[in-house]
Amino acid sequence: MASTPHTRRSLIGGSLALSSALLAAPALAAPAFARSGRPNAHWGVQSGEITAHSATVWARSDRLARMYVETSPSEAFRYAVRRHRGPLLGPSSDFTGTTVLRDLPPGQQIHYRVVLADPDDPRRTAEPVHGTFRTTPASRRRDVRFLWSGDLAGQGWGINPDVGGYRVFDEMRQRDPDFFLFSGDTIYADGPIKAAVPLRDGTVWRNITTSEKSKVAETLDEFRGNFRYNLLDRNLLGFNAQVPVLAQWDDHEVRNNWYPGQLIDDPRYTVREADVLAARARRAFGEYFPVTDLRGGRTEGRMYRVMRYGPLLDVFVLDMRTYRGANSPGGRTEDPIGILGTEQLAWIKRELARSRATWKVIAADMPLGIVVPDGPANFEAVAQGDPGAPLGRELQIAELLRHIKHRRITGTLWLTADVHYTAANHYAPERAAFTDFAPFWEFVSGPIGAGGFPAGRLDATFGPETAFVRSAPFANMSPSENPPYYGEVDIDGGSGDLTVRLRRQGGGVLFTKTLQPGRVGQ
Repeated sequence: MASTPHTRRSLIGGSLALSSALLAAPALAAPAFARSGRPNAHWGVQSGEITAHSATVWARSDRLARMYVETSPSEAFRYAVRRHRGPLLGPSSDFTGTTVLRDLPPGQQIHYRVVLADPDDPRRTAEPVHGTFRTTPASRRRDVRFLWSGDLAGQGWGINPDVGGYRVFDEMRQRDPDFFLFSGDTIYADGPIKAAVPLRDGTVWRNITTSEKSKVAETLDEFRGNFRYNLLDRNLLGFNAQVPVLAQWDDHEVRNNWYPGQLIDDPRYTVREADVLAARARRAFGEYFPVTDLRGGRTEGRMYRVMRYGPLLDVFVLDMRTYRGANSPGGRTEDPIGILGTEQLAWIKRELARSRATWKVIAADMPLGIVVPDGPANFEAVAQGDPGAPLGRELQIAELLRHIKHRRITGTLWLTADVHYTAANHYAPERAAFTDFAPFWEFVSGPIGAGGFPAGRLDATFGPETAFVRSAPFANMSPSENPPYYGEVDIDGGSGDLTVRLRRQGGGVLFTKTLQPGRVGQ
């Protein structure tokens, strides 16, 4: 890797000390709205939207404040310090904000510190909060490493101080990745957190709780509170300060298995329109992740996008939630809306064809061949259990796979989460009902901090075969019994080889697969 982990431990120390206090004092999760004193960034810092020459830095204040970001190639800020003036952090954005850093050098370690100042007296500032990131490389000779997983604070399993909180994030931080692909279900807005949950062995799982996590999220402030909840964990704050995030959403940012136009039949909700909840959730998502296009609820902003990480890697982030049709039995022979919508399907086909990166990772928030039911008759993901020719949402995926083959687009692989277990699935036309595609791999990870579930069955339409799977033996197994899963991708700057490792917290590597560039059907 371009830098070693020990060069960043000192700067993380301040974040860990701050977040340790947060872990012990959950009341800080609520907005302070203070009018006196110095502003503070209790919720740490994040970076994202990393390019060769720019990056976006996020922070939240406990009161009205002006955001400044100082950068330097020196961890001690001894030379070449630049100050970037950011926005005024106020109530309209829940006191969050982002600052875009420009004119950065490519392929370099950048150290930054966020300074929050009293807008009426810029001399009144709090202690700066430090972070770091690497800009994307200009040369393919530099190795690339990133991690991915999804599903955090789900099924009632929240921040448990008895076990050290979300310890998996500290383990992942020590892997020193270039970025983290957060593959959806970044919160569980429909999953209240109770103070105590009995375990099978007679012990008790104890959660930190907040008022916003005591019920399903319906108001904008409740959605915001769900994002703030996770930032009470010292491990996540330390991780965020060191590792840029590339976040996508799935269903639990809103509610389980939602789709556009859905009317909610659930007594826990007074708001019945899923679209109303989704608009509020989308705004909160844009406020709590460093995603510039989504801030302020911009209508032109979109979840699907591509991150170009130098010559070796492009990551295509899909949105399999916003544009889908209603969940159904999936038996239609025509389905132009599918799970991506017509515009997003055209976008991903166009961008894959334009990509000159050695590897083209398709980040899907839902799996392709794993059957995910929604009630007794409907289906939530792509597959609908019929092993024959493509039907329903499978038709769109078949069109995309056919496009990849006919345009001779090499180096594609799919990464996903959602199903709460980890697996490596290989898809091949000789095993499939639909045969007009080139073989490819789909790697599944998660949950990063939620209930574990048994492995799902595969739909044979695209010929999947499981090379590896590790899952819980029963539904909603606690993180103490079924530790978190995450995936790691390493791309060698010399050979171009890409290696995927499926990992488990505290358990090391479970499965490894190395793919060679320029080949298909590996």
